[in-house]
Amino acid sequence: MPRDIRGGHPTYWTTFGTGPRQALLIHCSLAHSGAWKGVAAALGERLTMRAYDLPGHGRSGDWTPARDMQDLSVAMAADLIGAEGPVDVIGHSFGATVGLRLAIERPDLVRSLVMIESVFVAAALADDPVLAEQHHDTNAGYIEALKRGDRMEAARAFMTEWGDGRPWQALPREHQKFLASKIHLIQANQPTVLEDRPGLLRDRRIEALDVPALLIRGADSSGFVEPIHKAIVRRLKGARDIAIPGAGHMAPITHPDETAALIAEFLDTVPEI
Repeated sequence: MPRDIRGGHPTYWTTFGTGPRQALLIHCSLAHSGAWKGVAAALGERLTMRAYDLPGHGRSGDWTPARDMQDLSVAMAADLIGAEGPVDVIGHSFGATVGLRLAIERPDLVRSLVMIESVFVAAALADDPVLAEQHHDTNAGYIEALKRGDRMEAARAFMTEWGDGRPWQALPREHQKFLASKIHLIQANQPTVLEDRPGLLRDRRIEALDVPALLIRGADSSGFVEPIHKAIVRRLKGARDIAIPGAGHMAPITHPDETAALIAEFLDTVPEI
């Protein structure tokens, strides 16, 4: 599959499906483009989907603090769409925040926007500041582990809140080691998802968007996801939020058919041109 410089960064991507509509898929942190395999299989007759590896993930180039993680991810997405835009953009978790920012900054590239399990915590905190203390308490173990350099414990704490529902001890040891080796990438996202460094919440930028949007979450996901989605839906006119029963944060991986069915139903309402 192709690997080239996109957005100024070595970028790997793969293509799924042969459908008439073009789509861009943006995976979650600590995953890679292959995470979309199940969803893409169900949408392959409807969409031709390009999925890329975020910086430091999969086979894309390593991430360094020289460029903000989200800045770079958005630049890669815009470059990958290029002259093919506008396309349907589908993002999961951190990828959903990339998709939202892309729609705000480059609306010419985004025909529709699907945000699955968005982690744009800043939106929820803006609407309900009381959540800040709850978020701090929930993440205390993860933060403390990072401070003392215990990457394995940090990964365990993070995946307990944001994993696929399996206990940490049920994960293969090699996968635990992999997650620990990449846990710094989670911290790289904090300026944008927690602090809204790009200012997406300022000046009614989300309210000004004119793009069909669907938000999908797992009914059994982290307690922060529902208020995040409510905060986005309140600002984004016409957007809907739908929960998948029995699914958690990794809904596109654990419940690909249900996720794909909701996306397909949504796209039926979005003209291709």
